[in-house]
Amino acid sequence: MANHMSGFSGNIVIALNTVYTMWLREMLRFKRSKSRIIGSLATPMFFLVILGTAFNSSFRMSSGGQTNIGFLAPGIIGMTILFSSLIGGVSIIWDREFGFLKEILIAPVPRFFVALGKALGGVTTAMIQGTLIMLIAFIIGVEYQSYLGMVASVGVMLLIGLGFIGLGIALASQTESHEGFQMIMTFITMPVLLLSGAFFRIGDLPSWLKTLVYLDPLTYGIMALRYTLMGETEIPIHICIAVIFLFAAVTIGLGGYMFQKAKV
Repeated sequence: MANHMSGFSGNIVIALNTVYTMWLREMLRFKRSKSRIIGSLATPMFFLVILGTAFNSSFRMSSGGQTNIGFLAPGIIGMTILFSSLIGGVSIIWDREFGFLKEILIAPVPRFFVALGKALGGVTTAMIQGTLIMLIAFIIGVEYQSYLGMVASVGVMLLIGLGFIGLGIALASQTESHEGFQMIMTFITMPVLLLSGAFFRIGDLPSWLKTLVYLDPLTYGIMALRYTLMGETEIPIHICIAVIFLFAAVTIGLGGYMFQKAKV
């Protein structure tokens, strides 16, 4: 019995070390890629400052609400998390091309923990970028409801990031080239972003379009961010949290499964 428990504990330590090693590798890769950091912040900043100012002066919803920079901020944060998380899957393709993936997978550890470490690394970088955008928005004048809400929004970012990094890993595991992966990402990200309510109030939409919006998992993430940061949401917060939690659990499981089946 003691030997069995000792072996079980040893397996857990090995699994945790694997997860930590893959997480640390993703973090070091992010730290060394200055252009990636700058590029990942440039587009959200453009949307936040330029479009926020333009919408504030030009657009008013039929319900009387206004699309201003405060309304857009949670949507821009959600957009940042979406892009950063999905593109995190590309590291699998890089590792496969350079032979690193084959080397790491010969280790006596389940592939799932390798995928989990990569997922946690990717979602950490996404959360860093999302938090920076949140703080920049605060500095330029966006008024959040409370500091506690800002802290809670980081937890929401975690769930959104886990959901989409899991999807990115699942797709990258079955994609042979960067070109194919980029094409798939473009096909996914634009509809997901545009249907999420990041730039408009979903209550003003026609019923057929609302159906598509409610099928978009990012919708619930952005509504949760809008609730924690601005104190308003068009979907009850408990439904938002339940949906993004379920989405994260399903896609992380799917990503781990597809990674186990991937050819190296």
